[in-house]
Amino acid sequence: MRKMLIGMHDKNCSGRAVTYVMKHHANSTNLDITFVHVFPNLPAMYWDDGHLLSSKEKQERKKVIDTWMSKERDYIEPIIQGAMHELVKKGFPKERVQMKFVLGSADIADSLLDEAKSGKFDTILIGRCGIADGKHLLAGGIVSKLIHQAAGLAVCVVQ
Repeated sequence: MRKMLIGMHDKNCSGRAVTYVMKHHANSTNLDITFVHVFPNLPAMYWDDGHLLSSKEKQERKKVIDTWMSKERDYIEPIIQGAMHELVKKGFPKERVQMKFVLGSADIADSLLDEAKSGKFDTILIGRCGIADGKHLLAGGIVSKLIHQAAGLAVCVVQ
């Protein structure tokens, strides 16, 4: 059985990855697909500001963080569910299509690579949104890092 991890982060780029799978693997009988979304670390505005929090402040901060996480999940989960539905509609067995969330990542590419290795995936598929003027080459984008560090894995990038 082959295993494919599809990195999901938005509707457009991730949608292109799903379209690719439907086009090139629609009749595959030996492929398990897992949609993976990596939640980044908390934005800086939610970080501890250095003073000891009272129990009331801790509760208030937890509510704010939980609300942020809920909004993040509410955004991506319907996208993944829609992608799963499309694959099942195209004939993929429902039990071979699943989703997974990775929480609190400092580096999205590293988290995808860790997940691919621990889950014994053969392929990482990701949609590339792109950054104009080659800036991703200087900053070291997710796709670039996956391509350079995914030893032993096939990496498929859909533009």
